[in-house]
Amino acid sequence: MQSEFHRIRRLPPYVFEEVNRLKAEARVRGEDIIDFGMGNPDMPTPKHIVDKLVEAARDPRTNRYSASRGIKGLRRAMAAYYKQRFGVTLDPDSEVIAALGSKEGFANLAQAITAPGDVVLVPNPAYPIHAYGFIMAGAAIRHVPSTSPEEYLSRIGTAVRHSVPSPSALVVNYPSNPTAQTVGLDFYKEIIAFARKHEIWVLSDLAYADIYFEEPPPSILQIDGARDIAIEFQSLSKTYAMPGWRMRFAAGNKKLIAALARIKSYLDYGAYTPVQVAAAAALGGPQDCVAEIRAIYRSRRDVLVESMGRAGWNIPAPPASMFAWAPIPEEFRAMGSLEFSKRLLVDAKVAVSPGLGFGEYGEGYVRIALVENEHRIRQAARNVKKFLSSHATAPQLESAR
Repeated sequence: MQSEFHRIRRLPPYVFEEVNRLKAEARVRGEDIIDFGMGNPDMPTPKHIVDKLVEAARDPRTNRYSASRGIKGLRRAMAAYYKQRFGVTLDPDSEVIAALGSKEGFANLAQAITAPGDVVLVPNPAYPIHAYGFIMAGAAIRHVPSTSPEEYLSRIGTAVRHSVPSPSALVVNYPSNPTAQTVGLDFYKEIIAFARKHEIWVLSDLAYADIYFEEPPPSILQIDGARDIAIEFQSLSKTYAMPGWRMRFAAGNKKLIAALARIKSYLDYGAYTPVQVAAAAALGGPQDCVAEIRAIYRSRRDVLVESMGRAGWNIPAPPASMFAWAPIPEEFRAMGSLEFSKRLLVDAKVAVSPGLGFGEYGEGYVRIALVENEHRIRQAARNVKKFLSSHATAPQLESAR
């Protein structure tokens, strides 16, 4: 009998686990850890959304099985959001589908469209599910360096030429998790033209569409012909501070939507109906809360950049998302992102995500999630200042290994 199952063997070691273990051990000891590791919004879900959930839950009919594709009212709200936000008209019955969060949506679509041995182009660094979903589906992943959008565009042509068989799909994610970089419509025009030429499906992850600090990020579906080959994933988790509600949706190509719907019909009955009702209220209700959430992230970003800069750690200001993509200070660069993250946790009581966890081209960076308040960010900066000044030339800590 095999000691490990085939799909489990295909998954690489979970890089974040080492930092998470040290973090858990520190908390057991009663240590105060300032946690920038997980992108887990700490703000309360807006009251009118919670009120709608409670109202719907009081109706006994909503406690029955729901609709895997999403209830009609929610799909209509999702289509209306695209019309208002991007000027894109969608058919809520054939071009929109609800999903149970980012991981479920991507992983199930990968199962739906992937045959063992298919090649998929994935940016690197990237949100892990962009690759792992296809790995679990049996695909071969070709990691395309994406330290900038320009690099990704310049390298996908080479990736196609050196792939056998030809790639069946490619992934784009802007605003990016983890790098926080953004793109404009010209980028998407090139992606769509390239994909049409090579007959490749396009999967766009737009989870941070409404967490921006400069120009509002566009949608790939704004490009003529995009719906012939592209599907785009959206999320309510960050926009409305609803991460635990697990509500996401996909929009775009009818064939891809239908494929995802078919897989989901075998696996789930959809989110709890009151959650879907509340999600529709979020999308169709007052949007002042979105601006308020965005303003909180902007303020936290500014405090992080300013206070860490004074501490001696220069972090570029992200133009969007709830993350900062921070280069490891020069004197620590040689140890790598995982060891640096462990030392930062042990010595400064600050938790971050090592860039290596997002792919080999994430090495040299750490991701900082803006999930602590401004007071805690300043406290973290004071801790980091002491760490940088006292450990710049110290040997690696055995206890952090």
